[in-house]
Amino acid sequence: MTIRNVTEAKEQLSALLVLVEGGEDVVISRAGKPIARLVALKHGAMGRKPGALKGKIKIGPDFDKAEPQIEALFNGEANDTSS
Repeated sequence: MTIRNVTEAKEQLSALLVLVEGGEDVVISRAGKPIARLVALKHGAMGRKPGALKGKIKIGPDFDKAEPQIEALFNGEANDTSS
């Protein structure tokens, strides 16, 4: 495990990332106290599976029907609410 203070980590970020890619953990400290750890991402950890919600979401037939008041605002029509 490699330990660097914040200033060193800023100056050596590229080199530290090479270490992380090689499987080493890097700890960043401030005033001698560890505050963060750089670790390699596992393959697939950020991946998404297309179609994962298939059959779980229902959309009503009127989902895109505009509300008359909102449509009037978009069309620039005055909406008198003072009555």
